[in-house]
Amino acid sequence: MNSEALPSPGSSATKPMFPLSSKRYSLTVQPEEIRDSAARGPSGSKVLQATDGLKDVLTTFQQTFVMSDATKPDMPIMFASEGFYQMTGYTCQEVIGKNCRFLQGPDTDRAEIARLKQCVLNGQSYCGRLLNYRKDGTPFWNLLTISPVKDDNERVVKYVGMQVEVTKYTEGAQESNKRPNELPVSLIRYDARQKEEAESTVVGLMQDIAAPDSNSHPLIQSMASHPPSSQQGGGMESLMKLPVVNHVKHAKSSRSSISQPAGERRKSVILSMFKMGKEEAEEEPVSNVEIVESEQKDSFEVTGERKVRRGMDLATTLERIQKNFVITDPRLPDNPIIFASDDFLELTEFSREEVLGRNCRFLQGEGTDPNTVEKIREAIRNQEDITVQLLNYTKSGRPFWNLFHLQAVRDSKGALQYFIGVQLDASSYVEPEKKTIPENTVREGTQVVIETAKNVDLAVKGLPDSGKNKVDIWAIHSNSVEAKPHSKDSASWKAIEKLKEKEGKLGLKHFRPIKPLGCGDTGSVHLVELRDTQNLYAMKAMDKEVMINRNKVHRACTEREILEILDHPFLPKLYASFQTSTHVCLITDYCSGGELYLALEQQKGKRFSEEVSRFYAAEVLLALEYLHCQGIIYRDLKPENILLSGDGHAVLTDFDLSFLTTSNPTLVHPPPPKGKEKKKKKGKEGNHPIFVAEPQQSSNSFVGTEEYIAPEIINGVGHSSQVDWWGFGIFLYEMLYGRTPFRGRNRQKTFTNVLTKQLTFPSNPQTSMAAKQLIASLLEREPLHRLGSEKGATEIKSHPFFASINWPLIRNMRVPRMAVPVSGVAVAKEDNRKSVIADIDEDLEWDDPEIQSNTTSFDGPY
Repeated sequence: MNSEALPSPGSSATKPMFPLSSKRYSLTVQPEEIRDSAARGPSGSKVLQATDGLKDVLTTFQQTFVMSDATKPDMPIMFASEGFYQMTGYTCQEVIGKNCRFLQGPDTDRAEIARLKQCVLNGQSYCGRLLNYRKDGTPFWNLLTISPVKDDNERVVKYVGMQVEVTKYTEGAQESNKRPNELPVSLIRYDARQKEEAESTVVGLMQDIAAPDSNSHPLIQSMASHPPSSQQGGGMESLMKLPVVNHVKHAKSSRSSISQPAGERRKSVILSMFKMGKEEAEEEPVSNVEIVESEQKDSFEVTGERKVRRGMDLATTLERIQKNFVITDPRLPDNPIIFASDDFLELTEFSREEVLGRNCRFLQGEGTDPNTVEKIREAIRNQEDITVQLLNYTKSGRPFWNLFHLQAVRDSKGALQYFIGVQLDASSYVEPEKKTIPENTVREGTQVVIETAKNVDLAVKGLPDSGKNKVDIWAIHSNSVEAKPHSKDSASWKAIEKLKEKEGKLGLKHFRPIKPLGCGDTGSVHLVELRDTQNLYAMKAMDKEVMINRNKVHRACTEREILEILDHPFLPKLYASFQTSTHVCLITDYCSGGELYLALEQQKGKRFSEEVSRFYAAEVLLALEYLHCQGIIYRDLKPENILLSGDGHAVLTDFDLSFLTTSNPTLVHPPPPKGKEKKKKKGKEGNHPIFVAEPQQSSNSFVGTEEYIAPEIINGVGHSSQVDWWGFGIFLYEMLYGRTPFRGRNRQKTFTNVLTKQLTFPSNPQTSMAAKQLIASLLEREPLHRLGSEKGATEIKSHPFFASINWPLIRNMRVPRMAVPVSGVAVAKEDNRKSVIADIDEDLEWDDPEIQSNTTSFDGPY
């Protein structure tokens, strides 16, 4: 079972991160918008001579960046932000007109420079970490993100290069440090985290450069009074800057303070409002919830390509525990540190690169008591827990009294995995005469460090055991899959079972690729045919190495575990899973209707009628109810993750961001109705007990999709199944209005909107009061006041908005007609069906001689 254990609640800074595609974020400008000449700025530095709006944007943006002229030889710098001068120590006279290579030095990785040059030559984006040098010769780790600026003819005319110093938080040279099993020594790949953050930030910069609007520009309004930030990037503290929000409010007042930027949907097209007819059914009375209607459009309206909304995996629960601690691995020589919290780095003044792979003894000094050190060593030898106080030293030599707790971490079989070392700086409490920590402080502090260690223990068990053999971490994908009761008689399952009887385990050789269906950060989805049959399936293939580098191994294993549990008409069926030397593969249903999101995009106004919205909301609600009953918190609800089967019904897919825990099914007996209410309900519903089963455990991972993410995930206070009801409210809003309610110009603005801005509803299209009040009840910032928080899906199903839904017979309901019908994916006959292996980006060797062999199974070699 996956365990993203929830640590003790507390504030937690979180990193905005977003993958960057060079094609998607290349922007188009008019060449005359940016002039090549330079002029003196108010501070004496040279600045780009540009239109007033663009200059304002460039000079007020907080990030450290330069802009280079791609039309001239050597691509000279034509603008540098104030932060760039502060970071490098160079003056504008030494920077403007020069190529950025002056930052390179003797230990700069030439291979990485070659990769950078190749990206620039190809007009592509680049993101990588380089060892650069300041003017005084001091080396620093620079996370460089470059994005091209293109003219109307798709010719690259400028390059924007954003720099973030990550010296404090990157693993640096330790990135290449491998275990004997070839897995990284570091428990978390920090480069992946930092690159996602940087790529997300440069997107906002590029958008602002693309559409400057002088003083009315939202960036100017929000940043003009802020000085450039000199803080290093890469740590949890610098992830994002959000207003402090007291989210625990009365339900009604909290609803009225939810954010709502109207405006642009993913396709980046300015919305038009279309009137809709009156509701066909009469509205039933609804609860008294404040509803605010508004004609105001969001300021974020940008034309361009459809924006792909990817699920974010910004931080595990382990990374969000803001305490001083390290994790060591006694299975490696000298019991080295494999994880160090940001708070530990701040306390000790060491960088992550200086800490990873080392034993903790570097904290000792001349005043450290050797007897106490020996006690710790003995506890390690005996695999025991211990709490001691000792004098330690920071990198600069500053002594501090450390209340230190050591705790052993064991796997499910009782074998030793790790040691957790929690530090508490108690220097301010030390009695000068006795040179010890007072008894009361020790007692209270001991409780704190032990509780922290317990939280870390639970959180680290949610990650793959890095001490395992590289083969073993993917073992679950080689397990056989058995048919579930409700689907075992289907043609798809019968074909699979027949082949299994003949061949044994299924592998890649048993499937023939038809065409790619989609791709993501870690792999692709393909339409495949079971060989020698006419049965079609979807195959999700994920690259092992990419998942290791992007901290996704535990996500992939959790998804496999969840898929094997599912047996529901609105959830996918898992038919098989297997692995090759490079990939793990999942075989599930092929849904010929495609994404619900694409169907939504094709509608007038990019929205459904209320009838269609109600139908799909009802089916998704039943899917979520089933997941919660199984102890699964979904956490990534959005139209992109809902597929349409051949008959038009919904199938909720993609569980890589889900959290698997346990549920405790109970029957709740409602109080008997009174008076008139009793007569009203007699013969209709009676006083039947209510079945309630919600996930029991909480998590504190930072996951989800930007526009759908719940306030408690942003705040880092821990979350449970209520996040799915928040996402359900956003989902219903988007289907009805053609956009999400809280989207901002960039991720940070979106998160701020979620925490602070009022929820409003456009006056057009017209929707029922029941729909608005249901959405308002779901988009309650306080999770415990949110509809569904008490009795789960039962509360939502009984809302007047769903009065016309016959829940037991919904599978037999006719799918409502969409204004623009969506046809299923057409598949040609056998003679015309051709494989398009050449279009597949994955290194899946379908025609490998081993695969063709009858004696070789592709369920190995792992």
